[in-house]
Amino acid sequence: MKKAKLLWVDLEMTGLNPAKDKICEIAVIATDMKLDEIAKYEAVVKVDENFMKKRMVGDFWEKNSESRDALIQQNTTGKDIKTVERELLKFVDQYFDEEVYLAGNSIHQDRRFIEIEMPELNKRLHYRMLDVSAWKIYFENALNKKFIKPENHRALDDINGSIEELKWYLTFLK
Repeated sequence: MKKAKLLWVDLEMTGLNPAKDKICEIAVIATDMKLDEIAKYEAVVKVDENFMKKRMVGDFWEKNSESRDALIQQNTTGKDIKTVERELLKFVDQYFDEEVYLAGNSIHQDRRFIEIEMPELNKRLHYRMLDVSAWKIYFENALNKKFIKPENHRALDDINGSIEELKWYLTFLK
């Protein structure tokens, strides 16, 4: 079996404050360095529904009310965060044999939530990360080139979009 090098992660959270907010959906895709998918995992994380409704307010959630409502609705099927973390650790054991590089868009923000809510997974992650948003900043500001990806604000869709975005940037290197 081909071993993965990149652990693409996207989290949907109740908000952006890791000290106050909670992860409510997670998706990962393991790829090699050619960005070929090896395996994927996704889970709904059970969060108190009243907490979700209290935290998922404001302009962002009003503009993305369909995503918010879907996240709240699927919450009843969720697993506790420790179960999700154990499943992710098994996933990493199965598909990675060396460094586990976290990858994604603005992945530093997701990493802050992982540090707090999934500390054992965090220990397995390399300190280096592949952040697609760094490419985005350069291409948009220095080269006036913009990749347009759908903004569904659902974990698996967002990861697939991030992988496609990096592939697009890499076409300029050939």
